[in-house]
This record gives sequence, structure tokens and C-alpha cells, in this order.
Amino acid sequence: MPSRQKQLIFSVSGTLGLFCALTAAVATGLPSWISGVMLCRTGADLVNATGPELDMFLGELSYGLFHGQKVKQCGLGWRRSRFSFFPGLLGTIPAGLHVTVIIFCAVVILFSSVATGFFFFNAFGRPYETLQGPMGLYLWTFICCVSSCLVMILFASEVKLNHLTERIANFNDDFHFQTHSEHYDRCFWLFFLIFLLQGANGLLIRLAGIQFPFQESKEVDLSGGAADLMY
Repeated sequence: MPSRQKQLIFSVSGTLGLFCALTAAVATGLPSWISGVMLCRTGADLVNATGPELDMFLGELSYGLFHGQKVKQCGLGWRRSRFSFFPGLLGTIPAGLHVTVIIFCAVVILFSSVATGFFFFNAFGRPYETLQGPMGLYLWTFICCVSSCLVMILFASEVKLNHLTERIANFNDDFHFQTHSEHYDRCFWLFFLIFLLQGANGLLIRLAGIQFPFQESKEVDLSGGAADLMY
């Protein structure tokens, strides 16, 4: 492939990598990973509320990886409050799993930034080592792709398997709250977008004419074996 086309492809890949790094950094800090509606079960049971009457006992809850806000309604009007995971909720949430999600978010930010530098270096420079050339491009892109996927899987496991939303809603509260509905918010889906973009970067590397590292070594071994048979 002509060098001009390679420069263009690597520049596009570098731009996508930079976008992934910035997006991951912003999404990690925003409190928009989960949005839910909470039912104040204590208040609803006191007045035997049913049907449309339950709307008087529905509050809202939204949170991210570090902080969030809760708007509760138990028949006495809205009451808004904010909370932080560190250190307030460490005893309530599965701390190890939550910290692991944050670590993988940091991995996505770090290696997306590294991949961006390598893409632009390969576009306008002359890489002279393997990690600065094809293997490095595949390696950093693969790490970002896998890490972003793990962020979504681990966070979904934390929310669903550990009933995270309900735990947060009932933290330090005299009333009992029950999850009425919840859905993943935009920051969660931004990591899904990062996963897709990193996969697209892998395809762009291949489009630039660079073989997969293991595939290339396998072809070398096969050619070497054929040469041995000839002699």
C-alpha cells in the first residue's frame, strides 16, 4: 500500500484512539452510568397504595463510579441528596469489584493514549522496533478492546448480581426502598462505543496491509518447512 494511504489510515486510527481516551476519561468521572426509579416500600405499605397512587412514592437515583444523587419521595414531597462511593459506601458495595471496574477504566484511558501516540508515530515516523511497529499497534488496540469489554461486564455484574441500586438507595435510610426500574445510562454505553471503535482500529491496521503478528510468524514457519522438504 502506498505510504500516503498508510499515513491516512494511521492518522484516522490515531484520531479514533485519542477520541477513545478522552471519552473514557470523561465517562469514568461522570455520575451517569445507571439511572433508576425507586419505590418507597415503607410509605406505600403504610397507606396501602396501589396503581396510580404508587407515583407518590417513586423517587429517582442516578450514579456513576465515584458519586451520584438520590431523589426520594415517600409521600411527603421530594428530598434530594448526594452521595460518594469513597469512603461513604465502601462498606455497602462490593468494594473489590467496584475498584476493579475503575482500574480497567484507567487501563482503557492509558493504553488508548499510548495507542494514539504509536499510530501517529507509525504514520509520520519510522518505527525501528517491533513494539513500536505492527506488534505494538495490535497489542495496545487489543488491550483497550478487551479492557473496555471487561468494564461493561464487571459493572453489569456488580449492578445486577449484587443489587447495587437497591443497596445504595437503602444506605443510611430509615425507609425501605425497592428497585422499581433501572437502566444503563450514557456513560456505560460510551464504553460500548469505545469497544467498537477499538475493534474498528484493529481492522484499519489490517487494512493498512499489516499482518497479524502470529499469522506472520506462522507463515514464516510454513515456508521454512517447505524449503526443508525441498532439500
